Amino acid sequence: MIVKSCSRNVLSGTSGGWRVWSLSDGYLDMPASLLRDARDNPVPQTGRAGTLRLSVNCFALAGPDVDGVLIDSGGGGWNPTVGRLEQTMADAGIEPASITVLALTHTHQDHLHGLLTADGRVLFPNLKTIVISEAAVESFFAEAHLARFRPLLKSIRDGDRVAERLSAVALPGHAPGHTGYAFDTNEDRFLFFGDIIHVPALQFGNPDFSWGYDDDQPAARATRQMVLHEAAETGTWIAGAHLGWPGIGRVVRKGEAYGYEPAAG
Repeated sequence: MIVKSCSRNVLSGTSGGWRVWSLSDGYLDMPASLLRDARDNPVPQTGRAGTLRLSVNCFALAGPDVDGVLIDSGGGGWNPTVGRLEQTMADAGIEPASITVLALTHTHQDHLHGLLTADGRVLFPNLKTIVISEAAVESFFAEAHLARFRPLLKSIRDGDRVAERLSAVALPGHAPGHTGYAFDTNEDRFLFFGDIIHVPALQFGNPDFSWGYDDDQPAARATRQMVLHEAAETGTWIAGAHLGWPGIGRVVRKGEAYGYEPAAG
């Protein structure tokens, strides 16, 4: 991927005939005690930190075979430190009306609630499809304020094609139906992986560290080890909802663990 531009809230890159954007939706300050070791204890490396700041990123794709695709929609009005996607898209030159497919990694608030702006407007007026794992449909239906979007749901399974060159990848452990999206441009491979990593500064160096909101911590650890191993071996670009800005980079081996090289800084 060739990075064309990177500001504090928008990264734009090209690969083949495709364009990839990382779009900041803001950030979340979360209790440091949520980072857990393999015995489900708070991680000592967080020291006396009361909170950890997590980036919240969304991703957009456009090209000859892929257009109008957004991966996750951010937090909308759920929290005052998120919900910045509309402004970020404007900064990137992306019209919300151009988005026709929303691919959700899962249904936690910071990935889903951006379907509506903080003042209650529908952010994507021409949205035709919301792609979601079969296992996550029930939790989507639990969001009563998003009932108007239920007719747009299209349930998918591991390996299903979402759009040309874009397919679903089951990434179990964090939430019911947690799903990533693999994108192959013939020049580069990308994996948009949702909530595999929450605290990049520590989890690349020790992938056994999990997050308190992981539904199944052993499964989440196994998934994280698998993703990092495969990305390091294949040179796949990773794009994560909570990777530090710019949210896209590569995984490198560092002894028995890993390091992270962001696409731009």
